[in-house]
Amino acid sequence: MTFSPSQIQDKQLENIIKNCNPFDREVIVTKQAIWKESFPDVPSINAAASDAVFKAIDNVSNGHRKVIGITHRAERGVGKSHIISRIRSHIKTEGNAFFVYMGEYSDLDKIKLEFLNILCASLKQEGFQGVMQWQELAAALVNEALDKKYNLQTILEVFPNWFKQTKHNLVNQLTQQILEIKSDIEDPDLITAIVCTLHPTYKAFAIKWLSGKSLTTSKAEEMGLPNPSEEEREAECFSKICQILDVISNYKTIVICFDELDSTDYSESGFTRAQIVASFIKDLYNNIKRGVFLTSMYPQTWSNHINSLPQAEAVVDRIGSHIIDLKYLNSNDVLTLVSCYLKEFYTEQGLTPPHSVYPFTETQLRTLGTERPTVRKVLNWCKDKWRSGPIIDPRKLAYNNELQNIEADFMEDKAKLAKAMIFAFNRIIGQKVEGVQVEKIETILEPYNEYINFKIIGKEKGKTVKIGVAIMQSSNGNRIGACLRHLSQYQIYDLTRGCLVRSTRINPTSRVARQRLNVLLNEKRGAWVLLKEEQVRPLIAIYAVYSARENYELSDREIFEFISQKKLALDNPLLKEILSNTCGKIPENADDEDIVYGS
Repeated sequence: MTFSPSQIQDKQLENIIKNCNPFDREVIVTKQAIWKESFPDVPSINAAASDAVFKAIDNVSNGHRKVIGITHRAERGVGKSHIISRIRSHIKTEGNAFFVYMGEYSDLDKIKLEFLNILCASLKQEGFQGVMQWQELAAALVNEALDKKYNLQTILEVFPNWFKQTKHNLVNQLTQQILEIKSDIEDPDLITAIVCTLHPTYKAFAIKWLSGKSLTTSKAEEMGLPNPSEEEREAECFSKICQILDVISNYKTIVICFDELDSTDYSESGFTRAQIVASFIKDLYNNIKRGVFLTSMYPQTWSNHINSLPQAEAVVDRIGSHIIDLKYLNSNDVLTLVSCYLKEFYTEQGLTPPHSVYPFTETQLRTLGTERPTVRKVLNWCKDKWRSGPIIDPRKLAYNNELQNIEADFMEDKAKLAKAMIFAFNRIIGQKVEGVQVEKIETILEPYNEYINFKIIGKEKGKTVKIGVAIMQSSNGNRIGACLRHLSQYQIYDLTRGCLVRSTRINPTSRVARQRLNVLLNEKRGAWVLLKEEQVRPLIAIYAVYSARENYELSDREIFEFISQKKLALDNPLLKEILSNTCGKIPENADDEDIVYGS
């Protein structure tokens, strides 16, 4: 028997529908999805929300306004992050602005340092000209200094040769020429670092320095950059942020989006995430030349948190020049959304369906639209109604999604590493691992200590053990030495063992740090556990799932059961190594100290 082309097409369609479910994927828009444009967008859905931002960019670019604050309000799943992704895509296509996205907050008490890091990470993302936004900015500075109109790709190609021919004097010369033109720039080192992003060898180190992180002394000297102490960097942090934003505003409007503000996290001062961020935006608003701020939150977050702030009116005036309430979908929106997803799917498969929403019917989708659903509800409805095999465990989907979207430089985020490890250790309380019966995990508050991240309390061979854990990824010898001094003070912090967690070597020239390492390892019988990316990634990913459990619509119990079933904590080599009594050893395979993660 032979089949007609239409019969073959029908058979292929049925096989695809049976074996592939285009909706059986994570519907949560993660921070990485914002940058990757990894899902279809329907511009007509809540177009007013994105159009308000585009209009604000035009108004600031044209000089009609200096700074504009916009707030999008909507319940979970309505599509706030989809719209942010739409805005990012538009900016990248049009090239009329720089885009910054903040959707993660590890330490509310250091929001300025957190934002500086996010600002620098966002500017590492690809911009209008197909390279890092940092490099677009650096090229604009160089062209103005030289009074030229070099193509950006040309600058990137010739810059290393210029640099080599001038024996490293090129950056100094350019910095001086730029400062002559931009007399309002207070920090010449800032310009030096931005210009260095054009050099393939130095760009990663330049961005690390701009992010407020320390370099090794030799690398800082090589690049002609100062290497201030941790305290000095924190004190200068806000000034650096404002100067970076002001340098950008000489060339383009900056659009800064703050997402994921609805958490109940509290700072040490008792303010919520939304309150801390809103107050921070108010300070930025008052101190920068030009920009557009976009905040995204639930209506109840606005009512309960923002409106209850001290000086709430001043905050609202700045972050809510325009307040836009996102709308639920109607029947036409549902049809458009589903047909958009299916068009992408069938195009990838090389097949032509009988109609745009096949195998669903228009009647089904219009009926669904009468319920005023969220985007998330529609996509989940399609996933459940699709004729395919077993549905993948939503916990596994969420975990894999977070695993794939871990930030490239996560190894340098001490607060994130600490939270993930504390979360994982809490999952093995009551269990015996490496001879230690884990009983309790504590953070050290008295005396306040920023070096020792947490303490593990348990029983080992019938005796109480109290293991202090300090994550220290800094390259600064003084910072490392201070950490090791605290970690060795067993009596003050009520410890029986100190454990340094670190991925890179300690420079032999850091004499004090090396001496204190010797005290910890040999006199105090403490340990240095090597921090490895592949061991900590699963902990970062599952903690991210837990932090976003409302978005993923997962309960604590479901997540804890998944951790137990997969033994993500119980069998994690990093946790086991911290608990094991391996004292006095310096890891042989630590990374080089000049490594820049995610470069």
